[in-house]
Order: sequence, then C-alpha cells, then structure tokens
Amino acid sequence: MDVTGVVLAAGAGSRAGGPKALRTDTDGTPWLHQACVALRDAGCREVIAVLGAAADEAAALVPRGALPVIATDWELGQSESLKVGLAAAATSSADAVLVTLVDLPEQSAAAAQRVLEAGADDPRGLLARAHFDGEPGHPVLIGRDHWRDLAATLHGDTGAKEYLRDHLVVEVDCTDLGGGADVDA
Repeated sequence: MDVTGVVLAAGAGSRAGGPKALRTDTDGTPWLHQACVALRDAGCREVIAVLGAAADEAAALVPRGALPVIATDWELGQSESLKVGLAAAATSSADAVLVTLVDLPEQSAAAAQRVLEAGADDPRGLLARAHFDGEPGHPVLIGRDHWRDLAATLHGDTGAKEYLRDHLVVEVDCTDLGGGADVDA
C-alpha cells in the first residue's frame, strides 16, 4: 500500500496562544516533528506537513525527508489546509493519505499503523478513522477515490468531518494506544 502522510499544522492556534506548529513537548521536541515522524514510522512512504501561520519558522521544524507545503489561505480554516494536503498528495502515486493534526503530541505511530492496517485490502476506496473511547479522532485514512469528492465539500474549519459523517467509515479502535486528545491550550 502506497500511503502519503499529511500533517495539518497551518492554524494560528488562537486558543493556544500561538501557532501549534511551533509548540514543543516538555523535552523540547517540536510537535510538528513528532507528528511527521509518527506517520513515517507507521509506514507512510512520504509525509507532507501543511503549514500556514508562522510558516517560515515552522518549516525549520519539519524533519528531514518530510515535505513542507504552504496553505496560503490557512486563515479560512482547517478545510483549506486539507485541500492543500490532498493537492500535494495528488502529485504522487499514493493510494491513500493518512491525515493527522499537529496538536496531538501523545499520538503514536502504533495508532497510525492500526488505521493503515484497516485499509490494506482496498486503500484507494476506503475511509478509516481512529476512534478513542468511542469518539472519532485522528489519524484518518482517506483513499484516493475520495479525494476529489471530499475536496469539493470542504469549507471552513470543519475539515473532513461532514464528508466522513455522510460516508461509510471504518472505525478503528485505538483507545488502548492513547494519544487521541488534541491540545487546545
């Protein structure tokens, strides 16, 4: 399975006091670096980091081997970042994208691997999403067959939530792996 990882890290982080792409863990490791490495370690052939607010500073935190791309309209919400990530992935031969958010510093490669395993039989046509304690979360596997239709529905700060709600999504329980809670502060 050929999967491209996409880390959405473009927002200003208004509730967090600044761009989350610039935040670091208690040991000083940038969240952006952690998210990219988790997707790569899970098996993504390539990883795209979608940047926006403070893009120049954030680009310096993208690990070697990951591709930073800029969502110039990032102020319009998470949907713009996802559109940019999908467009960047569309230039590759990827069967699917595995999307996560930068503000999930506790998320592990194990959760991403588990979601990838759900798509092993039909990655191009599948939608799969990590669930934590019964609640939908990230990462989200989006098969290539969905990219165009999904991009056409994206608006505002909802990301793929509405599209996923309206389509059959494989729920992948990752509760035992932790890391499903985003950090808004």
